[in-house]
Amino acid sequence: MPSLILLMIAGAAAFAFWNSSRAAAERAEALGRNACRAADVQWLDQSVHATGLRLCRLASGWLGFERSFRFEYSRDGSDRYSGRLVLRGEQLVSFIGPAEASVTALRPRGEDL
Repeated sequence: MPSLILLMIAGAAAFAFWNSSRAAAERAEALGRNACRAADVQWLDQSVHATGLRLCRLASGWLGFERSFRFEYSRDGSDRYSGRLVLRGEQLVSFIGPAEASVTALRPRGEDL
């Protein structure tokens, strides 16, 4: 009888871990897709790939997981770049990837900022 209870607890813990991993992957996918759309680049493979997992302390003080994901994008369809994002819990803490296109005006030399 006690072994059945332990087996049920282990199964519930495994399901909770799997469920939170899927939720984090879906959030990372949405963040990567939105960043590519904002930067006007093509998001490749329509997915993210988990590359790392570590235990960390969340902002709330509780222990949680920090998950790293990789995705790929293309500027013109013939090249391929790799982006990376890190989620601590559900919060985005690091992003390397396409940046939103912006234009800055050039100032003549000697003009004060």
